[in-house]
Amino acid sequence: MPSLSLTTLDHVPMVQSGDDLSAVLLTALEEQGLTLQPDDTLVLAQKIVSKAEGCIRNLEDITPSAQAVELGQETAKDPRLVQAILDESTEVVRKRKGVLVVRHKNGWVMAQAGIDQSNVEGAHKGNILLLPKDPDGSATKLRTALEERTGVAPAIVIADSFGRPFRNGTTGIAIGAAGLESFTDIRGETDLFGRELKVSTVAHADEIASTASLLMGQGSEATPVVLIRGLARSPHLPAKALIRPIEDDLFR
Repeated sequence: MPSLSLTTLDHVPMVQSGDDLSAVLLTALEEQGLTLQPDDTLVLAQKIVSKAEGCIRNLEDITPSAQAVELGQETAKDPRLVQAILDESTEVVRKRKGVLVVRHKNGWVMAQAGIDQSNVEGAHKGNILLLPKDPDGSATKLRTALEERTGVAPAIVIADSFGRPFRNGTTGIAIGAAGLESFTDIRGETDLFGRELKVSTVAHADEIASTASLLMGQGSEATPVVLIRGLARSPHLPAKALIRPIEDDLFR
């Protein structure tokens, strides 16, 4: 029977700007008595990637525009934070008190452009954490670095927590990936009774991210990396393939 194993890496330190994530991961694996295998998939919380890449701003350094001030009043948010959100976005999709949903420059529709202060050092002094500029590129770079150091190229998924417009709560999704097929199109295949599948597509990398998030948690768990074994490897297709084109959006 098919099976998967998921293991948290329990020796990952607090990542700082400029840290070499490949070295951090290999040290954590070694301390846990683990060695990378060819079919491994490493799922990383977005925050440690953003921290390593220095994707941090401080509210004290931000001067809000008139638009940010107005949106801050409408949403009851700090206008400096609103300006940071606008700087990371291409449009405001929805707004109300306590909520500001935007389209990120990378295409995701999300709250606050993914900007966060939870589990961010210096947050009490105004530090905010942004998403990586190119998560697919970050995943590819990390995968290449691990292969150069070990001879093994695991698949990489960078996961973040997203809300959904018609569901309560957040779930893990993939914002970056390398070494696997993030989006699988099975149209043309058949079901158990030979009926052709006409609309079936699978958000493969999102399913991986969501599974790993069961172990990562959302609070003080301090387990930002999950090692998954047993996933079948497929051709590479980046996580950006999961973004629905604007022209196909039926809810605008």
